[in-house]
Order: sequence, then C-alpha cells, then structure tokens
Amino acid sequence: MMKTYTETFTLRTRDCDLKGTWRLSAVLEAMQEAAGTHSMLLGCGRDELLKKNIVWVLSRSELHMDRYPGAGEKITLHTFPMPNRICFFPRYYIFTDERGEMIGKAGTLWLLLDIETRKMLPPGDIANLIPDNRDLAVPMNLPATVGNLQGEEFISEYTPVYTDLDVNQHVNNTRYADWLCNTLGIKTMSENEPETVIFNYNHEILPGQKIRLRKILHGNEYRLTGFVGDTNAFEIGGVLRPRV
Repeated sequence: MMKTYTETFTLRTRDCDLKGTWRLSAVLEAMQEAAGTHSMLLGCGRDELLKKNIVWVLSRSELHMDRYPGAGEKITLHTFPMPNRICFFPRYYIFTDERGEMIGKAGTLWLLLDIETRKMLPPGDIANLIPDNRDLAVPMNLPATVGNLQGEEFISEYTPVYTDLDVNQHVNNTRYADWLCNTLGIKTMSENEPETVIFNYNHEILPGQKIRLRKILHGNEYRLTGFVGDTNAFEIGGVLRPRV
C-alpha cells in the first residue's frame, strides 16, 4: 500500500497571480489533484467511488505558506492521509522547493458524499483502503475552525458562474480562494499575500444559488463568510503579510 504520494512540477505562469507568484487557488488545485491521484492509487479514487454513487468532498482546509514561489520554480508536493476520525478523513501536505526547504504545509479534512441524495456518508469499507500512517509525523494540527473577527463589515452578493462549478455539480473548493482574493481587492492583494488561510466548507453551494458575502478586514486579519439564505455555507479566515 502506497503510504505517501509525491510529485514534482514546474510552476507555470498560468498558476501565478499579477505579481508572478503562486496563486492561492492554484495551490489548492495542486492539493486537490495530488489527493485525487493518491486516492486512485489506493483504490478509492473518483472512478471507483462513483460506482457506488460516492464522491470525496472537502470539509475543512488550513494552509500555512512561508513563501510563495514564482513562475519557473520547481516545487515538490508531498501528501499522505491519516486514519479516519469518525466520518472525517484527514490528509496532510508539505511543499518544498528545489533546495529541499519547506515553503508551506497544509491539512485537510475530507468527507464522503452520496452524489444522488447529497448526504454525507459514514466511512464504511473505504476506511480500510486508507494506509495506517500513524507512524508518520504530521506537519500541523487538524484544520481549525475560523475564529470571530471584529471590524467594519462589507456586504456584497454573488451568484456562482459556470467556471465556479466542478464535476460534482457544486462550487469547487478552490474557487472559494478566488472569491476571497477578489473580495479583498486588487490593492490589498497586490501589497499583501495570505500567510495563513483556513477554509470551513459548511454547506455545498449549488448552481443558481445567490450568496451573500460578508467581509471583515482588520489590520492584517481577514474573515469572509458566505450565506445562502440563512444558511452559513462557508467561512474563510486568516492572516495577511506584506509582500517582499
């Protein structure tokens, strides 16, 4: 059983922001694809799960970046799962540069979703396909919940468009990162970069649903919450640091 999965790739300009460094949503895309490949190798990838009308969905994610690499740099991504906790499947990531220095780390919590009923499922036999990695050192704690933040609140509305949606027929987890950056704005994101980001995906967002976005930016801390009607669909929080 393949306990860990590693891949190395060269960062392309298509994966970078206006400052030429790794775009936040592209970091999440790399994590998503690596998790998908490793799951496939373990026998619980998308194609296998779809035979049972099941898909993987992300519940929480927490990312810490010491440095955002630029276009042309070679990045190595290491990922591994840990034994499930009740209905949650933890998975960790470590990013290193060409010198082998760690430039970032992340932790995620995944769930199983019935693609027809849209309801969460217990781990069942799929838990038996996850390697016992309790001998491995995790790079961080499990993803946290987004904390409260006091400050002036800015409210806007958004309806997901075609490119926000994925093969699971809902808003893809990586698109929330773009919503965060777009809501913070060009000036803020040109002068700063996310040092830490916590994503709490509380309820899936489906095509046609209108989202009420509530943003707070206080000093170098931020919080973005999305509501569909009275339902808290997601929360994002973290800390910005000045670009160098």
